[in-house]
Amino acid sequence: MAMLLSPSSLLSLQPPFSSPPLHSSQVAYLRKRVFSTSSLIQNSLSPSASSSSSSITSSSTSNSIPQVVVTRERGKNIQIIKALEKYGISYLELPLIQHAQGPDFHRLASVLTDKFFDWIIITSPEAGSVFLEAWKAASSPEVNVGVVGAGTARVFEEAMQTAEGSLHVAFTPSKATGKVLASELPEKVGKRSSVLYPASLKAGNDIEEGLSKRGFDVLRLNTYTTIPVQSVESVLLQQALSAPVLSVASPSAVRAWLNLIQNAEQWSNCVACIGETTASAAKRLGLKNVYYPEQPGLEGWVESIKEALSAHEELHRLK
Repeated sequence: MAMLLSPSSLLSLQPPFSSPPLHSSQVAYLRKRVFSTSSLIQNSLSPSASSSSSSITSSSTSNSIPQVVVTRERGKNIQIIKALEKYGISYLELPLIQHAQGPDFHRLASVLTDKFFDWIIITSPEAGSVFLEAWKAASSPEVNVGVVGAGTARVFEEAMQTAEGSLHVAFTPSKATGKVLASELPEKVGKRSSVLYPASLKAGNDIEEGLSKRGFDVLRLNTYTTIPVQSVESVLLQQALSAPVLSVASPSAVRAWLNLIQNAEQWSNCVACIGETTASAAKRLGLKNVYYPEQPGLEGWVESIKEALSAHEELHRLK
């Protein structure tokens, strides 16, 4: 059984560190891409779109306990919420992170204008969205894109329809991890292949190290970063702590959750991760009941959530 913090202690929960101050350009970027904290709190408890599917799903009162907490940046939870509603799974939307410009954000468009790359490597939907903004600002040059998985590829679908052949998603690895991508990315025959890797400031080094060892010329630009949500209304946090399953889509979300609760030993419910990279981070950070699909993506993520819910129910049935 998960241990819950008392209401009085919940009121005083704060992350153990403060994020560095943002530059004005970062603030403007945040305003463009995320809602305010007050909006986040006001809209966090999301009722089901179908009031008749189940009594649990239709319950959206402050006293209800959701089955799953969805934690992506606000505006990015729509697909997972629709999938949960399809199975009658109740949820609490509690974004744990928000995105801001990285130190190389303003270089991306000019680099795309000045140089041709054999490959553009994109490893997350957010990296894809930031890249597309810069690509359009650079007058949509011809590019070949390698993506880590199907979820990231979907970011490019609309752009490819209007790109008139200048944007190609030309490679996806056999397994959706950075290491596998780096080991399988095709080389250009007769020349040293050049790669542009727009990434999160907090992303690991597996891709550039793996590609460099194979002889690729890699330019990494840290075009965005993630910032943890600094505080959450105590009632919402108590509901999240009570939920059987926490769903997370990035290592940053795992770290943000642990910052909020401060002590992982006080919480032992299940964690359903979008893929192996996030799951590995969760385990390294001390979380125990971690579930993830073999192939990252929405369908596998939902199956992992269902598996985690079943495990939680079975554990409590035996007690």
